[in-house]
Amino acid sequence: MIGFLLRLLVVAFGLWLASELVPGIVVHGLGTLLGAALLLGIVNAVVRPLLLILTLPITIITLGLFLLIINAAMLGLVAWMFDNFSIAGFWPALWGSIVVGVTAWLASYFIGPRGRFEMIVVRRR
Repeated sequence: MIGFLLRLLVVAFGLWLASELVPGIVVHGLGTLLGAALLLGIVNAVVRPLLLILTLPITIITLGLFLLIINAAMLGLVAWMFDNFSIAGFWPALWGSIVVGVTAWLASYFIGPRGRFEMIVVRRR
């Protein structure tokens, strides 16, 4: 349970960071931010795999770059579902999805698969 909450906070932080860095992304309120982070996780778990299967040929042709468009579409879908979360168009959605993805990727370096902080200690002899 702690791992789920920690990952939810990481995604919420990524959404907040995207709203601060990318012009065209606006999030009003902490409740909207946490709700959008939760919904983004649900959308990425349910809708994204279906889109990945349907768009597999174009993803292979573009050497995976089409995944950026799918990620932007997932973020746009979440923004469409919330009144206090808006994205001005495709490019803000694309840059916002990159910011959220990089934030989650950097945080996953410190968070293990069970949701615990992990530290690797290297001792030299």
